[in-house]
Amino acid sequence: MAADTSIDERDVSALTCALAKARWRIIPLLAVCYLVAYMDRTNISFAAETMNRDLHFSPRVYGLGAGLFFLSYALCEIPSNWMMLRFGARRWLARIMLTWGLLAGAMMIAHTAWSFYALRLLLGVAEAGFFPGVIFYLATWFPKKERARAISKFYIAFPLSNLVMGAAAGALLRLNGRMGLSGWQWLFLVEAVPAVLLSFALWYALPNGPASAAWLTDEERAAVKRANFDPDAPAPDSDIWAGLRNLRVWLLALMFFCCMAAYYALVFSLPQVLGLLTGWEPAKVGYLIAAMGVAGAAAMLAVAVFSDRTKRRVRYALPAIAVMGAMVLAAGMHLAGWGEAMGLLGVLVVYYAIQGPLQALMSEVVEGPARAVAIATVNMFAIFGGFVGPYWMGWMRERAGSYGPGIAALGGAYVLAFAFLWGFSVVERRRVVRQCAGGDEVD
Repeated sequence: MAADTSIDERDVSALTCALAKARWRIIPLLAVCYLVAYMDRTNISFAAETMNRDLHFSPRVYGLGAGLFFLSYALCEIPSNWMMLRFGARRWLARIMLTWGLLAGAMMIAHTAWSFYALRLLLGVAEAGFFPGVIFYLATWFPKKERARAISKFYIAFPLSNLVMGAAAGALLRLNGRMGLSGWQWLFLVEAVPAVLLSFALWYALPNGPASAAWLTDEERAAVKRANFDPDAPAPDSDIWAGLRNLRVWLLALMFFCCMAAYYALVFSLPQVLGLLTGWEPAKVGYLIAAMGVAGAAAMLAVAVFSDRTKRRVRYALPAIAVMGAMVLAAGMHLAGWGEAMGLLGVLVVYYAIQGPLQALMSEVVEGPARAVAIATVNMFAIFGGFVGPYWMGWMRERAGSYGPGIAALGGAYVLAFAFLWGFSVVERRRVVRQCAGGDEVD
């Protein structure tokens, strides 16, 4: 009996050491990469005011161009994750970063609507698969009881990107006229450089998984493998397309589509909306958004801790989605002044807060290699939302002559997101009941 206890204790110690190493060697590097990714896909929101004026873009042209990134990104999500399974995380993620860095810098040469559209489409193709690839990769390292915290420590780059981008955008836009370049051209050029440099860091520093991590001992590798085996989960399926037959995957996909459509509709217009509401110049608005990024990062880490401790994911997300719907509806109906400005910034904080449990939920629906395609499918729909949202906002602004109606209508997207996540929880409860009763699981 004593021998069994000592073996268990050694296994726990090996797992603790392995995950501690992974937290320091993997998560910070991937988080910095995602921070750069998010900056390079959304920095046009800060460039918009001067770029649209210089290139004579209408709100609809800008909205379509902003959204086209997400269309090509979404269409390439599943192929990209399939390629990562074939070539390995190190090679594939490094390739993604190199190509998107080069294309993000090329945004500075856009001079017509069609060149703007083409570059945004190509940028989406280049970056496709990075985020779902990382979520799948982290799920091979961290067991469920720690997954929301691990993902949130990576995903903290999401809100913190607003801190970095807000501060950097103000400085870069002030370079207007230097070396014959506009401020928005400097913004695209300078913010593309880190992606290219980080691609080489991934190539040399990222292992393909626990089995190939030279800095783990054999005992630590075995402990990670055992910790990620869940006896209560469906058996891993060698068919990587198995997740596409899972109802819960599709309910999550629709929920993420609605949330992302509302989020990106708001975020691509936010610097301009806040400028109108506060009367501040773009640089000062950037600092305001940066401050909300810090608040969102803190909220994200706190909610992730509680989610892992209670093993609850949906419980934290449902009320938050309802709150966001109420906030955008209230702000959009009376879009004037600081109260509405803080309400819209509050939507960002709430959205960031629930990303830990939501992303962990996405990684737990399907086990084995099929998980890669399931995650890519959910993220594909989320990214389609990123295409619909900005285009919707641009179209509504042209039709209504203001941002208010478009923002208020985002409340409907949150209502649908709430319904889909509620449906997911109902299906999940029924699955657990069948499993406990010894019946066959029905997805």
